[in-house]
Amino acid sequence: MTATTTTTPKAGTGYRYLVVGLLAVVYTFNFMDRQIMSTLAEPIRKDLGLSDTALGLLGGIYFALFYTTFGLPVAWLSDRFRRVWIMAAACGIWSLFTAGCGLATNFTQLAVSRIMVGAGEAGGSPPSYSLISDYFPAKERGTGLALYSLGVPLGSMLGVAFGGGVAAAYGWRIAFFAVGLPGVLLALIMLLVVREPKRGGLDEMALGADAHAPAPPAFQVIGAFLTNRTLLCVAIACGLSAFIGYGMLNWNAPMLMRVKGASLKEVSAYYSLVIGGTGVVGTFGAGWLADKLSHADRRWYSWIPAIAFALTLPALAGLIWAPTWQLALMFIAVPALLNNMYLAPALAVVQNAVPPGQRTMAGAILLFVLNLIGLGGGPVFLGRISDMAKPHFGNQSLMVGYASLAPVIVIAIAAHLVAASSIARDKRLAAAI
Repeated sequence: MTATTTTTPKAGTGYRYLVVGLLAVVYTFNFMDRQIMSTLAEPIRKDLGLSDTALGLLGGIYFALFYTTFGLPVAWLSDRFRRVWIMAAACGIWSLFTAGCGLATNFTQLAVSRIMVGAGEAGGSPPSYSLISDYFPAKERGTGLALYSLGVPLGSMLGVAFGGGVAAAYGWRIAFFAVGLPGVLLALIMLLVVREPKRGGLDEMALGADAHAPAPPAFQVIGAFLTNRTLLCVAIACGLSAFIGYGMLNWNAPMLMRVKGASLKEVSAYYSLVIGGTGVVGTFGAGWLADKLSHADRRWYSWIPAIAFALTLPALAGLIWAPTWQLALMFIAVPALLNNMYLAPALAVVQNAVPPGQRTMAGAILLFVLNLIGLGGGPVFLGRISDMAKPHFGNQSLMVGYASLAPVIVIAIAAHLVAASSIARDKRLAAAI
């Protein structure tokens, strides 16, 4: 039974914020399940005898390859069937396999579990983007998507605080069980609370008949995305941004413990607060600013992250120099605040630039590029550089990996400026906003 246009939700302000709030909670668990791997990297490395490259693979390409690949067929289904059902099933799958990581006794078993977590999480964000776009009109979509995107910093914070705290007290295996299993209950709550909205119901005046046009074949949507200069530029800029963000996010906890001298308990208590508080402000602030500033000039959708990454460069230098974990944590706060500021504006651009019947697929394509480049490459790149530098620098080799991110930051800034130029010339985006 398809559900391209089921019911039009009586989306009063209270209910639509309830929906986006619940979706943000689901996304928080999504990111907790993702972040816990890097939080527990040091005890896992010592217990299973893994290299930095192996840890980078587990947190990077092994997860990202299946996360991105499964995202496209799941998005195709979500543009044709009930998105809420798909999201609930996906939440149950990634939660069970996160718990399954606690049963792994070697690299292969852990890799298989992480692969299945990635495959499950593919059904989380693209349907959510589409659903939120049917609860929030175009002029407020940046705010709605920013609220949803708070799952990234909140999940990162709780993954470190809760996962690290449980691991410090009971071991890393119990931490995986504690973080993973509650997601199964959350999947059931989603089915009971979230109603399937009418696709394009909030775009009727701007798009006319296109608001309810049936979803075209997947290859057509992919082709349209890749030949749209604006969407392609935004996707590449996001991929480079995520390369930096995920590279640091996956290695901050091991770096604080191995290089700067923090304990797992200290990382759980203090690093979690830094990435949570700064990430919430940066993520929501970027979406709110994009909604406010884009009315005057659409280029702010890309100018905001370009400015954010320019401010990250001196903080990276300070982080590499910092002699103690306390000082390092102060410098980490700057990229933690700024490195997520690309996401909500980019999501708003993509959701506004395509018809409602293509939004889930377009969101999945954006995530495919973003995560294949960023999540797939960033952690592995930093880990591989660390392993290569280890014979000369010992435990300080991780800081060589961090230094290697500087030229990527410069390239990311340039990519956002190119995207801004394309956004200014995009006529469909102008009409939607």
